[in-house]
Amino acid sequence: MNQDQIKKLLQSIKDNEMSVDRGAAEVSEMLRRIPFENLGFARVDHHRSLRQGFPEVIYGAGKTPEQVAAIANKIVNAGHALLVTRTDETTFSRVKELVPKAQFNLTARTISYKKDARITGVGAIVIAAAGTSDLTVAEEAKVTAEILGNEVDTLYDVGVAGLHRLLVEQERLRNARAIVAVAGMEGALPSVIGGLVDVPVIAVPTSVGYGTNFGGITALLGMLNSCSSGISVVNIDNGFGAATVASSINHLK
Repeated sequence: MNQDQIKKLLQSIKDNEMSVDRGAAEVSEMLRRIPFENLGFARVDHHRSLRQGFPEVIYGAGKTPEQVAAIANKIVNAGHALLVTRTDETTFSRVKELVPKAQFNLTARTISYKKDARITGVGAIVIAAAGTSDLTVAEEAKVTAEILGNEVDTLYDVGVAGLHRLLVEQERLRNARAIVAVAGMEGALPSVIGGLVDVPVIAVPTSVGYGTNFGGITALLGMLNSCSSGISVVNIDNGFGAATVASSINHLK
């Protein structure tokens, strides 16, 4: 049960649409499932949305389709939004049997469902990707930010090898409340963006690049050594983590 459901329950009791006894039964059931629901192979954290503002997210890699589907079903039945990262079409088919309205993003490798499409963030999050090869990570960030209730603007293929492609979009960058900058190779994009804007930039190194990119380590070190101020760096290929940071910033009043 999430915060909106609790408010609805209390309002129903106040308006005499629900008896106190029935309301007490509903609350008892809610408390039975807080802070988690034990499935044996997983303990589903229904309390997370109350603590952190968004529900538990399922990391799909290493889990069977049946495990992901079972966890997803519990999350949705508790009234939460659903996000599965690092997943595939086989798992999606199994999840869709239990959550018919779930959606699959092939590029992002995500499964998502949100019955409430309200925008709760204050402004917009811009997600900028250096190249088309970075889109898997950028799309993961996009789906995550949207599930968390943010307006998202995407700038794709704006890497520094063709700097003019980025510079013509400066107005969109400056209108953002937070920016997620995704880049592989030498990882220069966040530094350039950081020098153009006055909002936080969350840099995401990707594992895209030739041999001396070392699977994203070169981009990671380059971003950590950025001379631009206001830049934070997440782990390699961590579009999800970058989006959650950007969302937290965008929900500050």
